[in-house]
Amino acid sequence: MGIFSRLKTLVSSNVNDMISKAEKPEKMLNQLLIDMSEQLIESKKAVALAIADEKKLERELQNQESQSKEWERKAMLAVESSQDDLAKEALLRKQECDNAATEYRKQWEAQKSSVDSLKESLRELQNKIEEAQRKKNLLIARAKRAEAQQKIQSTISSVSGSRTAFDTFDRMAAKVDQMEAQAAAAKELEDFTSNSSLEKRFDALEKSGASADMMLLELKKKMKSLPDKSG
Repeated sequence: MGIFSRLKTLVSSNVNDMISKAEKPEKMLNQLLIDMSEQLIESKKAVALAIADEKKLERELQNQESQSKEWERKAMLAVESSQDDLAKEALLRKQECDNAATEYRKQWEAQKSSVDSLKESLRELQNKIEEAQRKKNLLIARAKRAEAQQKIQSTISSVSGSRTAFDTFDRMAAKVDQMEAQAAAAKELEDFTSNSSLEKRFDALEKSGASADMMLLELKKKMKSLPDKSG
C-alpha cells in the first residue's frame, strides 16, 4: 500500500506548492493531472511486480505439491517392489515437499490478498483520476468566470474609489452646458441688436417724413400771409 501513500503525499505536495505560488487554475490542474497520471503509471508498474511475485509463489507452491505427489508415487512403487527402506526415503522427501508447500501456500495467500487489495486501490485511484479529468474543464470554466468577475469588480472598485473619470465627465458636461448657454445668449443679443437698429432706422425715417410735412405746411401758411405783389 506504500505506493499509494507516496502518490497521495506527492499529489498533496504538488497541490500545496502550486497553490502557494498562486498558479493559474488551468495550468495548475493540467500539471496536477500530468503528475497524477505519471504516478499512476509508476503505481501500475509496482502492482505488476506484486502480481509477478504472487504468480511466482503460486508456481513454487504448485511445484512443491507436484513433487510431493511424485514422491508419494515413488514410495508406492517401492512398497510394491518390497523395498520399504526406499519407500521410507521417498516418504521423507514427500514430507519435505509438503512442509515447503505449506509455507509457500501461506506466502502465496498473503501475497494474493495484498495484490487483490492493491488492484482495488489502483482501480479506485484510476477512477478518481478519470473523474478529475472530466471535472477539469468545468473547474477551468468556473475559474475563468471568477477571474473575469474579479477583474470587473477590481475595475469598478478602482473607478469608484477615484472619482477622476466621473468628475471629468461631469465637468465636461457642465462646460458644454455653459458653452450652449453662452451661444444662445450671444444669438439672442445679436437678434436684439439687429432688431433695435432696424427699429431706430424706421423711427428716424418716420420722424424725418413728419418733419418735412410740417415744414411744408408752415411754408404754405407763410406764403399765404404775404401781400400779393401782382397788383
